[in-house]
Amino acid sequence: MKRLQAFKFELIPTGEQQRKMLRFSGCSRFVYNKALVLQKENFEAGNKFMTYVSMASHLPVWKRDLKFSWLKEAPSQALQHALKDLEKAFRNFFSKRADFPSFKRRGRGNSFRYPDPKQFKLEQENSRIFLPKLGWLRYHNSRCVLGDLRNVTVSQSGGKWFVSIQTQREVLATPSGATSAIGIDVGIARFATMSDAQSIEPLNSFKKHQQRLARYQRRMSGKVKFSCNWKKAKAKVQKVHTDIANARKDFLHKTTTVISKNHALVCIEDLQVRNMSKSSKGNSEQHGKRVGQKTGLNRAILDQGWGEFRRQLEYKMLWNDGILLAVSPHNTSRTCPCCHHISKENRLTQTKFLCVSCGYENNADVVGAINILERGHRLLACGELAQSGLSAKQEPIEVTQAQVA
Repeated sequence: MKRLQAFKFELIPTGEQQRKMLRFSGCSRFVYNKALVLQKENFEAGNKFMTYVSMASHLPVWKRDLKFSWLKEAPSQALQHALKDLEKAFRNFFSKRADFPSFKRRGRGNSFRYPDPKQFKLEQENSRIFLPKLGWLRYHNSRCVLGDLRNVTVSQSGGKWFVSIQTQREVLATPSGATSAIGIDVGIARFATMSDAQSIEPLNSFKKHQQRLARYQRRMSGKVKFSCNWKKAKAKVQKVHTDIANARKDFLHKTTTVISKNHALVCIEDLQVRNMSKSSKGNSEQHGKRVGQKTGLNRAILDQGWGEFRRQLEYKMLWNDGILLAVSPHNTSRTCPCCHHISKENRLTQTKFLCVSCGYENNADVVGAINILERGHRLLACGELAQSGLSAKQEPIEVTQAQVA
């Protein structure tokens, strides 16, 4: 089995290298935004969508322009990859997987990529990497890079620079030895509830740092924008955000590793987190209801990291020769696992489930996890959900070849 894996390290650049990396990321951002303007003008003129090849033909013209001669300082393949990123963003928009591409702002998401492995060199024994037009850069060597080098991405986060090295290697499928199946119901009061009645308490990393973050943000708002004191206050705000993200990522990695090693089949809900966390403000004509409550709920949902939890489970289950299935979340906590009676009266409170038909009683989250596991068994056996009460508009979920391989 071929495994693509990224190894991320913190760089130790010199002052000159930091300035160059800022210029390179700025050039990539400029090319991305200029190509986006070109795409919009092309669409308004009634022409067809411009592919990467069409957009790349404008890049030499921009470099020859005296106003944009500074584009020559950046690596050419990094600029070309910015155009590929824009094409991918449009493809995701056409496939309804993302919103319409937006312009990149200065100071947010500074990054650029070297897509050709022939361009860079890695010396792990000396803890340094060679990148075109940057030279040798030292990095904090925390683990060994395994496999053949594919590409390198340089990014900035929290005032620090990082390098992400993607590799590819052939690995033997080594089953973990686990034979059990589990259903997982995610929530806010409990991060995850298993079908065997076990549960995982939430970390709530944002909630723990919320007051400290608000205090630093108030201090930042009282400073003159772009002044030295404003930049110092901004660095403290960025540090809090970095601590929140790192704590959440560490929690999710540890949780998904334990689950993937101990279970051969994991069934989860196919949650649409983007739709669940939409704002309820409404518009000027029709105002939303309970905006404050919905804002707090959205904040709590996003604090859990359900999307990242599913993403990590997907590849870790594959690495451990397991299967991850995503089933419909429709009425999972309102369906009785004994008599399959569906009613909103079955769930009396947030935590208590009592079937009005047969009298079955259990924790509502445990009931949801049991129903998720049952739907996963049906999906694995039949390739479709034969569950009564599902809307006719809902399409059956198919098991891909990669999940069962």
